[in-house]
Amino acid sequence: MKKIDVKTMDQEKIVGSYARYDLVADHGKGAICVDEDGKEYIDFTAGIGVNSLGFCDEGWIKAVTKQLKKLQHASNLFYTEPQTRVADILTRRTGLKKVFFANSGAEANEAAMKVARKYSNNKYGNDINWIMTLENSFHGRTMAAITATGQDSYHKEFYPFLKHSIYCQPNDLEDLRRKVTDKTCAIMLEIIQGEGGVENLEPDFVKEVEELCRQKDMVFIVDEVQTGIGRTGKLFAYEYFGVRPDIVTFAKGIGGGLPIGGALFGEKVCDVLRPGNHGTTYGGNPVACAGALEVLGRMDEAFLKEVEEKGAYMKEKLSALPQVASVSGMGLMIGVELKEKNAKKVVDQALAQGLMTLTAKEKIRLLPPLTITYEEIDKGLKILERILALA
Repeated sequence: MKKIDVKTMDQEKIVGSYARYDLVADHGKGAICVDEDGKEYIDFTAGIGVNSLGFCDEGWIKAVTKQLKKLQHASNLFYTEPQTRVADILTRRTGLKKVFFANSGAEANEAAMKVARKYSNNKYGNDINWIMTLENSFHGRTMAAITATGQDSYHKEFYPFLKHSIYCQPNDLEDLRRKVTDKTCAIMLEIIQGEGGVENLEPDFVKEVEELCRQKDMVFIVDEVQTGIGRTGKLFAYEYFGVRPDIVTFAKGIGGGLPIGGALFGEKVCDVLRPGNHGTTYGGNPVACAGALEVLGRMDEAFLKEVEEKGAYMKEKLSALPQVASVSGMGLMIGVELKEKNAKKVVDQALAQGLMTLTAKEKIRLLPPLTITYEEIDKGLKILERILALA
């Protein structure tokens, strides 16, 4: 189909839940996406943090193809080797005990919240069931996940929500201590609030959340759907803070482009779920896990250090631009606050000139593939610099 046919059919046949940009992606390699007319784009989005190894990585293709020829799916009523191997790597590298596999970040967070409530219900009774999250957070679009999301813009027209959720101001220790009660069973947070504008949490705040959870036997949940799997220069961003969550959720980058997510459970909660408590048809699919094994296998210390260095390089270059007010984030998860220009307009202009970027609130959000080269970084930043310099 020609471009106009794709766009027209999309608008006629597909539910309009996305305001799409004017690009029909046809193929790609590494950090380069090519549209159906043959125009090349430098990709600073990685499918919103999903294509951690870029487009069509040779090792990833080989791993996935090999598994496709063996077994494309089996019910979770049976054992499969790829799923077990992914769980083994994740638990060994984090020190957490067990994994529940899902298909997305929202599902991973749903599992985390269910486990937190069941843990408290089993131990203290049904009255200890409040879950605290942060203002400006984002945890997904299912009813429980959107309830946990601390942004009014995501709540409009979907009432009523689940009961017993409360929101705390990020980095506000006084608000945190005031709102935690004996009815609170869990606190869930993002180390960097991605959809909320790439806003970093402060170390003292994260440490206090951990300490309160220990004191009151609440479940400490860290949502690493966007920050996890090497995005910040560590396997998980919580590692920068010296804390040990009870549950860590993940998705996006682990599959390298295939749908896979899940939750890592620490010793306190690793045996809370029993047969029949929770489940998923596709979670831990063998092909998705084969992709995850390739992604995780590449993320050794040298790889992660390079991600951290590339992020520092980009932030230094961006901070030097006179049109940039501030730069936030960690590693290759970067938010750019502009002094005057509108972020959405800049993203549109960048796309027209061959650079794919994102927005997050009023900021430009950059999530390039972790394998992007310095040459590709420089080319993309040059396009951005040129656009920001326009009157």
